[in-house]
Amino acid sequence: MTTERKIEGVYGAPPAHWVGDGFRVMGYFSAIPDIQRKLSPFLLFDYHAPYNYPPTQNERRGVGPHPHRGFETVTLAFQGSVAHHDSTGSGGVIGPGDVQWMTAASGILHREYQEKEFARAGGPMQMAQIWVNLPRAHKMDAPRYQALAAEQMGRVALPDEAGVVRVIAGEYQGVRGPAKTFTPLKLLDVRLNRKGRADFSFPAQENAGLLVMKGAVSINGKTHAAANDFVLFRNEGEHLSVEAESEAHLLVLEGEPIREPVVAYGPFVMNSEQEIRQAIDDFKRGAFGELAD
Repeated sequence: MTTERKIEGVYGAPPAHWVGDGFRVMGYFSAIPDIQRKLSPFLLFDYHAPYNYPPTQNERRGVGPHPHRGFETVTLAFQGSVAHHDSTGSGGVIGPGDVQWMTAASGILHREYQEKEFARAGGPMQMAQIWVNLPRAHKMDAPRYQALAAEQMGRVALPDEAGVVRVIAGEYQGVRGPAKTFTPLKLLDVRLNRKGRADFSFPAQENAGLLVMKGAVSINGKTHAAANDFVLFRNEGEHLSVEAESEAHLLVLEGEPIREPVVAYGPFVMNSEQEIRQAIDDFKRGAFGELAD
């Protein structure tokens, strides 16, 4: 018999800050104590709430070249379009409903910016970026991309027209998402109609949290969370239900923790300070390749 999943806390939105000149985000993990341990394998969660950008002729409004090593970046688009390219020669555009799952692993140089036509026209943008840790055994793998188009996502229609769950990674009610992951995790994009309900069951030893991106919800019939609230769950109990008090949009994260040391320095996440020093040295000597403009 499953038991109710307990809630660690409901955390309001931290102040927004700019990443480069093109992304206005809220960094939730900076505002929640000990979050990297409590929500491993997730390392960072930046949410770009809906924001209206004016038109610009700047074709690189965004983030300039920057390195990554030791983890994955997962970028989700809900409104607006983001372009990217990197030192492996890969590139592309992430539009509404799409997800870019980039495994930086041994090292990559990357650049992200508003897609040219979107930047010229301006308009609303809504995105999220999640950093996912890699286990020690895969931190120095070759970089790779998974360009996941909206139509590839798993889709579960909830009973009684309650809403829809898009499965990006992992499984929900027997439907699997297209993302390939190094450790077991779930990433679910949930839309609920008013009074719609979704039920989830996660093993107690696995970590879980959710962001309310729109509307307001009641969790397990007792805890209220509204737009831009992040809900972190304890490792107690398994079952949780979410009922929409108004039309709601949620992002659910769940995963098996990686029980290894985490040493982070900016865009590098390794297991020891020595490995961080090596990453810095490798970056300085050009081992991450070159990034064409």
